[in-house]
Amino acid sequence: MVLSTSYFLFSNFYFLLVPSVVFLRAVNVGGTNRCQPALIAKELAQFGVVNIGAVGTFVVPKDVSESTLRAAIAKKLPFKCEIMICPARDVIKLTSKDPFSHEPPVRLGPSGPKITRFVSVLHKRPRALPALPLNLPSDDDWLLKIIAIQDQFVLGLYRREMKAISYLGKIEKLLGVAATTRNWNTIEKVAKILRQDSQD
Repeated sequence: MVLSTSYFLFSNFYFLLVPSVVFLRAVNVGGTNRCQPALIAKELAQFGVVNIGAVGTFVVPKDVSESTLRAAIAKKLPFKCEIMICPARDVIKLTSKDPFSHEPPVRLGPSGPKITRFVSVLHKRPRALPALPLNLPSDDDWLLKIIAIQDQFVLGLYRREMKAISYLGKIEKLLGVAATTRNWNTIEKVAKILRQDSQD
């Protein structure tokens, strides 16, 4: 199929119908908010939903309005949670270039610093943006570094240390918007599926 944009006219209002990507917040973390994303995807087969991983990341290649998709997913969840929905084109745009290419080489081997590239998906674009890059807790000894904010996406790096996890949680307070975080590798998987669908 081809990723496209459609409009549906209803009562003089236009509803945007586009392929989307869905990110659930705080799902299957520890022992809380347990659900089966693969089962949810299967139950929403009418939208062509593809599940990625176990924390609530869905690719929706069919043209569906955000309100319809949000309601359908919420009905499948046994608890309330934030549902972030992004147009597929925004994810493709995000991954069209390597946003981490200007950072020093990231070495994940045993002899180098253990650093993870991440993307925090925001519920909406924040009104005010901090000066970037932003290093937490300090420039000299950072555990988390935010390097860019693009649309609904916060891009950064964090060290694989227990203390770094607490700084991920501060992104919401810093920007005043709910957020959920994914590894950059997950975002690349999402983009790969979207590009494959666009060629079908």
